[in-house]
Amino acid sequence: MYSDEIDDKDKGRYEWRTFLFIVVLLFPILSVMFVSGYGFIVWALQVFVFGPPGHG
Repeated sequence: MYSDEIDDKDKGRYEWRTFLFIVVLLFPILSVMFVSGYGFIVWALQVFVFGPPGHG
């Protein structure tokens, strides 16, 4: 198996790269996408369903 050929030093290096990828790239991108999606949903509801805040 290929995984048996990876020694502990390389395994640690891959784990750090994966951790840094998740923390530096993946979480910020997902956070921005989530907040943007929520903002878009609120905007769309105000435009097409409920009207502007304070209206009515």
